[in-house]
Amino acid sequence: MNLANLTDFASMDLIVLFIWATIFLTLAFKFIKAICLVPTKSAYVVERLGKYRCTLEAGFHVLLPFIDKVAFIQDLKEETIDVPPQECFSKDEVKVEVDGVIYIQVVDAVKASYGITDYRFAAMQLAQTTTRSVIGTLDLDRTFEERDIISAKVVDVLDKAGESWGIRVHRYEIKNITPPLTVKNAMEMQVNAERERRAILAKSLGDKAARINRSEGLMTEMINISEGEKQRRINAAEGKAEEILAIARATGDSITKVATAIEQPGGQRALDMQLSEQYLANFKGLSKENRKVILPANLLDFNQWLKTLGVENK
Repeated sequence: MNLANLTDFASMDLIVLFIWATIFLTLAFKFIKAICLVPTKSAYVVERLGKYRCTLEAGFHVLLPFIDKVAFIQDLKEETIDVPPQECFSKDEVKVEVDGVIYIQVVDAVKASYGITDYRFAAMQLAQTTTRSVIGTLDLDRTFEERDIISAKVVDVLDKAGESWGIRVHRYEIKNITPPLTVKNAMEMQVNAERERRAILAKSLGDKAARINRSEGLMTEMINISEGEKQRRINAAEGKAEEILAIARATGDSITKVATAIEQPGGQRALDMQLSEQYLANFKGLSKENRKVILPANLLDFNQWLKTLGVENK
């Protein structure tokens, strides 16, 4: 055997060794890949020879190499999908731009894998079309007020479609409703006008209430003053009446006492003496200046003076 033949045999051995090494590594790789560790809140859809076999839940699983393979991996956690802005027309033919966000969750990994090609894209498209149709039934002013109605309608439509897609739609929230700049300016002017109207109304109501309160206060004050004046006059009249009655009673008592005293022995003389004293006392001060005095002809005739007064001196 020559050197060339030895070289050919060595090359053949290397090729065979390389082939066996490749086969071994391939088998090792397949066996290693046949071991599946499924994380929590995930689902692995397994196919056997191209046909659905089972769904692997969280945990440790072993597949048959070359026969079984993981065709789809589905995340079972709730996820959010942004709905890009789109142009919609309201019932009164005003163009607005609307965007939102969808909160969905895969509940059936098999339907999510085989029921539709891309459930995320499908949910986003269905949300956009449903939003356009709902906004088309509402006036522009109501689109800002009826966000809950729009969201509920989109969730209802997506939930019905999601039964065949293996997903559940939890919520749909509208993030922004943007009208054109001209409409936005008109709405701002309308809002300002409404604020001014409310301010004027509130001011007028306040002024009205203040006037009413002042008039009621003035009326109450006048009533209180009149009631006080009335009570004062009543009290003054009652006091005057009591005073007159007291004076009359005192006068009557004094007259009775004087009459009784006169009837007593020596009572008439005492009365004459008292009257004489008063008569003489009245002449005091006659000498004052600038005073004219007219005296009777007989100044010392006391009895004549008594007769003038209607009193008889016995």
